[in-house]
Amino acid sequence: MSLYAIGDLHLHYQSLLKAPGHLHDRVWKNHEEKFRKNCGKLITDEDTLVLVGDHSWGKTLAECEQDLQYICDLPGRKILIRGNHDMFWDAKKTQQLNDLYKPRLTFLQDSYETYQDFALVGTKGFCFEGPFYLDRRGRIMGWDEDAEVHAKKLAERELQRLRKSFELARADGYRKYIMFLHYPPTNILEERSGFTDMAEEYGAEQVIYAHCHGESRFHDSIHGEYRGRTYHLASGDYLRWKPLRIC
Repeated sequence: MSLYAIGDLHLHYQSLLKAPGHLHDRVWKNHEEKFRKNCGKLITDEDTLVLVGDHSWGKTLAECEQDLQYICDLPGRKILIRGNHDMFWDAKKTQQLNDLYKPRLTFLQDSYETYQDFALVGTKGFCFEGPFYLDRRGRIMGWDEDAEVHAKKLAERELQRLRKSFELARADGYRKYIMFLHYPPTNILEERSGFTDMAEEYGAEQVIYAHCHGESRFHDSIHGEYRGRTYHLASGDYLRWKPLRIC
């Protein structure tokens, strides 16, 4: 019995929404089939797979049916975290999704799931991504301060949701945690954030995140050991569509 994670499948079996150019690089060619084959080799029905956001390009649930069926058909127990492109998923209507797809999929929001003696907590997260103002050498000389203020408000909302999940798990007696975010826990200006602080406050042993696409973005946030936690980037293109084994 193992725990795996990956994010950013960006499935589009039905959606007519055009994907950005960087999602057409070589690594994305036939990525659905590559991922399906890797799951078949690695994951058994006894394992758990956490999908860390951006599951589908569909704008509505009707446009995501085939994408979600693709995920249902993967081996193992599947837990989904909400991503910034998951427009079909209204956080306030998460229970409706769970009722519809139970027991095939679990949509994790304002709650927790379990793996062995760990509580699995997660939310979309958020971080400030610019715009940044660069000099001729590409160095950051400033940024849009109004956009930064707005980003902080969104991040605070996500921190409240994450804290609720931690508190529910702790009230039920859990003391070991693995934390999942779609957005990275810090932006390129930060060494720590409210998300890293919360991971430390509750003693999360690992923090798994996605969202960062393309080699130029792979190192936008924390990798490896930091202040007693282990941080992993689990974007699909970073992992070359091979699910990351967490434990």
